Amino acid sequence: MQEDVLHYIWLYKKFEFINLKTTNNLNVVITSIGQHNHNSGPDFFNAKLEIDNQLWAGNVEIHVKSSDWYLHKHETDKAYDNVILHVVWEHDTEIFRKDNTEIPTLELKSIVNKDFYAQYLNLYTNKQQWINCENDFTSVTDFTFKNWIERLYFERLQRRAELISTLLEQSKNNWEAVLFQLLAKNFGLKVNGDVFLELSKSIDFSVVRKQQHNITQLEALFFGQANLLSDDVEDVYHKTLQKEYQFLKQKFCLKPMQSQLQFFRLRPANFPTIRLSQLANLFGTQHQLFSKLMKAKTLKEMYLVLDISVSKFWETHYTFSKTSKFQKKSLSKTFKDLLIINTIIPLKYSYTKYQGSFNAELLLEVIQEIPIENNSIVAKFQTIKKMSKTALQSQSLLELKTNYCDKNKCVQCAIGNALLQQK
Repeated sequence: MQEDVLHYIWLYKKFEFINLKTTNNLNVVITSIGQHNHNSGPDFFNAKLEIDNQLWAGNVEIHVKSSDWYLHKHETDKAYDNVILHVVWEHDTEIFRKDNTEIPTLELKSIVNKDFYAQYLNLYTNKQQWINCENDFTSVTDFTFKNWIERLYFERLQRRAELISTLLEQSKNNWEAVLFQLLAKNFGLKVNGDVFLELSKSIDFSVVRKQQHNITQLEALFFGQANLLSDDVEDVYHKTLQKEYQFLKQKFCLKPMQSQLQFFRLRPANFPTIRLSQLANLFGTQHQLFSKLMKAKTLKEMYLVLDISVSKFWETHYTFSKTSKFQKKSLSKTFKDLLIINTIIPLKYSYTKYQGSFNAELLLEVIQEIPIENNSIVAKFQTIKKMSKTALQSQSLLELKTNYCDKNKCVQCAIGNALLQQK
């Protein structure tokens, strides 16, 4: 039995209310279960109970076993002095306050609702399944599923907003700088994302803004900070970048980052050299980029802003030292979609919240135009239940799997809740 399930049992009264008795055989009448506390301290505040014909008002603490009270050292914490009832799944020891008065204990194991307990066992005890509710996932109504999917998506956006908030604080509330850092991170993809973010933080955005009129200087800035210009390469373009970077390094007191970029096991189109050139061209050709993206209301408008390619040198190269077949190397539609999903929409979410102009429907319209992402988690869900193939679906399913299913948070999940309510 999990403690959050016990919270659910108490909150939704999934136990027999009539003739309740404590472990010491005292009569209990529940007038109010109290307010669920999601922070530190007792689990339910301001409950109202009648114990042995005496009315009590105070807090309720919930544990799997009575002895967890001492395991969590509540006996020394003043926050628990006003606990009037200890609710447990299994009673294994008496519990006392600091003044040595005993706290009445209610054991749930023998009085829990049988239908609920059967559903609980069905959900939590089959560890052979990919997710707890795999066998019953499709039995939940489409209405419940659709509403939960939308809520999961906004939960995912809210979690990403926390990173944006941190970056804003670090950049002294500079939204343009945060856009640069988020774009850099996502241009680096999973393999080089953290290193690209480190690179973006190593450059004050005012320096990027000053070089926006000159893409060569932007590339020199990015490649130099990434330690990609230190080799001796017999190429005019490479030497030009070296010379430009030495000038910029001295002028702006720059310090190249220490982390190393990865090329191994990457498709050439995803080499950091190509992605850095594309990033430089985006900021070099799309001035006032933040303003353009925040004003863009449709997916088509966002695609147009991201319609960029590499510099001429990189049309025939993937590295500085080797020539390759000519290729334009524009951002693919799939890569644009990733940038919109992981950078632009989260930033629009945070910025419009900050401005007080948040429009949920606008973001939903955009994310539902983007095709579903292709990954193992989404593919597995698709084998369990056929659903619409949009990025709203894939983003929500990723949130569901990683932050609910993998953490056994069934009672906090709308799908798990619906299944627990079934008879």
